[in-house]
Amino acid sequence: MYYRQAIDFLESLTDYEKAPAAVYQASNFDLRRVDLLLEKLGNPHLGRRTVHIAGTKGKGSTAAMISSILKAAGLKIGLYSSPHLFSWQERISVNGRSISQNELAEMAGLIRPLVISLNNEGRYGKLTTFEVLTAIAFMYFKAKNTVAQVLETGMGGRLDATNVAVPDVCVITSVSLDHTQVLGNSIEQIAAEKAGIIKKGCTVICAPQQFPAQQVIEAKCHEMQARLILCGKDLTWQLVRSDLNGQHFLLKGRLGDYDLRIPLLGDFQLENAALAIGAMETLIEQGVSISEKDIASGFSRVRWPARMQVLQKSPLLLIDGAHNMYSMHTVINSIRKHFNFSNVYVIFGASRDKDIAGMATVLARFARRIILARSGHPRAAGFEQLNEAFQDAGVRADPGRGVAECLTDVLTLATENDLILVTGSLFLAAEALEAYKKVHRFKTPPPTSDSGCARALH
Repeated sequence: MYYRQAIDFLESLTDYEKAPAAVYQASNFDLRRVDLLLEKLGNPHLGRRTVHIAGTKGKGSTAAMISSILKAAGLKIGLYSSPHLFSWQERISVNGRSISQNELAEMAGLIRPLVISLNNEGRYGKLTTFEVLTAIAFMYFKAKNTVAQVLETGMGGRLDATNVAVPDVCVITSVSLDHTQVLGNSIEQIAAEKAGIIKKGCTVICAPQQFPAQQVIEAKCHEMQARLILCGKDLTWQLVRSDLNGQHFLLKGRLGDYDLRIPLLGDFQLENAALAIGAMETLIEQGVSISEKDIASGFSRVRWPARMQVLQKSPLLLIDGAHNMYSMHTVINSIRKHFNFSNVYVIFGASRDKDIAGMATVLARFARRIILARSGHPRAAGFEQLNEAFQDAGVRADPGRGVAECLTDVLTLATENDLILVTGSLFLAAEALEAYKKVHRFKTPPPTSDSGCARALH
């Protein structure tokens, strides 16, 4: 099988990342078919250290931090994350290197006959794109002789394909309203789905939560006899300094105190860092050799694009994949706290099944001008839906064109002291990043510059 054939095969299956919200039903997800597929493949998901991560916001960043630390500790580590920015290959990596096109094609060729057979049988429903890709990730990690794997849930947790794994440590990031069509309309319901990854006797590292979510997670830990470690209580942190190149912070863990630097922006990344430290200290207690030097090195080298990413400094151009009201609040609060700027321009686009009204309410109090961008993603909301949300929020939004054209227009309008924020969805941020790369031949983070950093408050 060639790479294009492999992608065609994956895309021929049901893909709930692209499907309309109306088809999102819990009854469409059945882990028994994933178990059956993996059993026929020799259970490649077993036999290695496993960190399993669920939550609404911060899963990917936390997963990237954990895998970077484990790599720094000399372990061969597999990372499975979603969604991707540019290619399916990004979702599956070993020691920071994505699966190659030939490797993905090979794995897809091996698994395809089994998928067709099981889908024709249809005993527990048909395998989806995400479920098959998850199985390919497990196959790849086994083929590469990895000793550990970091798994980010795609959506929810209880019914997520990754939940067939047996974790050494579970991580639950901040929980808020998202994917309500599947996970439920309340924080309690969504927290219950996320807490579904908790297995009997495991250790759970949990971010600070809203009280209803905290109650649900604590009850699940009690039911499963799982040890619960709380960030904000058992692990605490203090920002020392931040600028456009990253953050310097102190973190007090259960096993030690850490002086750390991370090249990611946003207060929320310090919370994610605490989750990563909690997971590392748990693995240390389980006998994994991870030093303070490994932890510091892993944090300093972590990369996770399109999350509060600075593309240029004058005018300040930020992209972030915030896609619900809570995450938008978090991003805006971090920007206000850490940066000085004159006017704010926001290029906005979102999936039609997201809380567009909630995000519009937050942005209406922040930006001087909102430009609505037309994304090429199948789930992207149209101008009419986007504009209605901003009208209801009491602000006029300008209908733009494609993401690249919007970015070019705003860069022409903005002065050197202004801020341009591209946000509303990860796919919009990805399109902006790709457009900026093509125009400016941008391949790596902007070089460190003392002059540019003077605009940060800390």
